[in-house]
Amino acid sequence: FVALFAIALAAPAPDHDEHAEILKLDAEYKEDSYAFVAETSDGFSRHEEGKLKDFPGNEHDHEPHKAIVVRGTYSYKDPHDGKVYTVNYVADEKGFQPVGEHIPIF
Repeated sequence: FVALFAIALAAPAPDHDEHAEILKLDAEYKEDSYAFVAETSDGFSRHEEGKLKDFPGNEHDHEPHKAIVVRGTYSYKDPHDGKVYTVNYVADEKGFQPVGEHIPIF
């Protein structure tokens, strides 16, 4: 749970203005889930939710285990070209999976 949460939080995000003001910051935490929204004056925004999910055991460990599945999006305004870029992502048992029009697909 903690490792996958750390991966989701470590998702690459662009640098933004260190003097930006927080315009919105809402968070909700429950026993098996969380959600938050953050927006700053420099055009950065992030919306994310995570929920514990049961996964079946593997051939070595037949016991089921829990992990968190994270879904979210973040947007930022590029200081060089002024364009707003958006990244949607999922972080689950398959790792961090970002999708955005500016992200190459391999």
